[in-house]
Amino acid sequence: MRKNREEKVTSTGKLYGLVLAGGLSTRMKTDKGLIAYHGVPQRTYLYKLLKEVCDEAYISIRKEQENEFTSEEKLIIDEDVYKGPFNGILSAHHFDKNSAWLIIACDLPLINKRAIKQLIVERDVNSIATVFTTSTKEMPEPLCAIWEAEGLKQAEVFIAAQKSFAPIKFLRNSNVKIVKPLQDDVLLNVNEEKQRIEVVKKLKNK
Repeated sequence: MRKNREEKVTSTGKLYGLVLAGGLSTRMKTDKGLIAYHGVPQRTYLYKLLKEVCDEAYISIRKEQENEFTSEEKLIIDEDVYKGPFNGILSAHHFDKNSAWLIIACDLPLINKRAIKQLIVERDVNSIATVFTTSTKEMPEPLCAIWEAEGLKQAEVFIAAQKSFAPIKFLRNSNVKIVKPLQDDVLLNVNEEKQRIEVVKKLKNK
């Protein structure tokens, strides 16, 4: 296994990290990727985490966001072929079809390096994806998951056949490796201002 900042735990091929930051944040009414839960914009915070544990890291964005970033940040611009999260995920797959992608949405403010490393360590390269799920919901979280290259190929077939752009629907009907995080709250999804305020309070009390 090669080393880059920290020892990589990938089993085959490359593992790239992708921060999904191209959403319109309609319910939050402000760009969720710019919220500074940890002193820097959340998309920057996650990008730096993924750089430490993946072979490479990228930020998935809309074309009009491109001028918001420096030349030091690696970007993948949404191709706008698909709808919803699959837009960013499959744009990354088209960028490199042979690599697995560790996907993290920018609306998961409590995700941390410990949780990300747990997901990598428990990765099953023979599954479509390795995904987190909470002990209460028992539902795969597609936006905090490692998607294998073969899984992403099958996702495109699923979309064409089912006319569905719901990653969770695809995962529920596929061979996935389910991982329970050490702490359920790392999967807390924040889409509204009220939730953001509660998370900020929670982080201050830690």
